[in-house]
Amino acid sequence: MATFLTRIELHSADAADYQRLHEEMAKKGFSRAIPDDNGVKYYLPTAEYYWEGNLSAEAVRQLADIAIAATGKAGWVITAQWASASWRLPRA
Repeated sequence: MATFLTRIELHSADAADYQRLHEEMAKKGFSRAIPDDNGVKYYLPTAEYYWEGNLSAEAVRQLADIAIAATGKAGWVITAQWASASWRLPRA
């Protein structure tokens, strides 16, 4: 199983647009929290998402593209696959 972080920036968007994005990303299996090795979850920064599964980075990014399109806004997106990470984030 692979893990991914995806960051999105919607253009000309307000808080309601980002709320819609969060909802659409959740429908695609993305989470706004990231688990540590013990399963404790931590909140990610705004418009950053965690995804775990057996897809390529491009396929995960395409899922995010579908969520972005559902907002009716244009946006930038980057998805990165990773094996190890370190963070200082608030506990979920």
